[in-house]
Parts: sequence; C-alpha cells; structure tokens
Amino acid sequence: MSRVKAGTITRTRHKKVVRKAKGYYGRRKNTFKAANQAVEKAAQYAYRDRKVKKRQFRSLWIQRINAGCRLHGIKYSIFINGLKKINLTFNRKVLADLAAREPDSFKEIVAKVKAG
Repeated sequence: MSRVKAGTITRTRHKKVVRKAKGYYGRRKNTFKAANQAVEKAAQYAYRDRKVKKRQFRSLWIQRINAGCRLHGIKYSIFINGLKKINLTFNRKVLADLAAREPDSFKEIVAKVKAG
C-alpha cells in the first residue's frame, strides 16, 4: 500500500487560519504558527469581551440616567427606587435614550417619580 501525504488538507487548514489573521502585524499574518496563536488568542478575547460589552453598556446607561436625574435635582438610586414604587417599568437602555435624546419626556418621568 502506498503512502498518502496530507499536504492538501494541511495546506487548506493552514490557509484558513492565515486568512483569519489577515491584517495582523509582522509574522502573525503570514506564518502558520504565529498566526494560529494570534487567532486563538483573538477568539479568547472575543468570547470574553462579548460578556464585558454587556457590562459596559449597562454602566453607560446608568451614567446617562444619573446625569439626566441630576439635572432635575434627584439622585439615580432614588429615581430607580421611585420608579419601582409607582410601578413604572422601563429598562435602563430606554431611560438612558430618553435622558439623552428626549429630555422633556424624561423630565415628565422624573416629575412623576418625585410626586409619587
């Protein structure tokens, strides 16, 4: 039985990794070993940062809501607690959008919280 070399399969696998490393600096973009390490590390960062992105956005929304609340003389924590007391259910993404883009609507919500 003759020997079968896996040259085409290996080349295909290597090309796939090197293609993913397009745009990287130095040897990381064209040598398989360096490119493979770089692509694996990039995948780890991508996986981790998909979770981090959610945390960062929530933090940003809270900061925007707090800034909007402070303009109307109320703290963020008191505002959120007031929303729960008067059974208004807005998520932080919507509240942050209102605070940034529609300050009049946000002002009305703050007024309801202060009254309630």
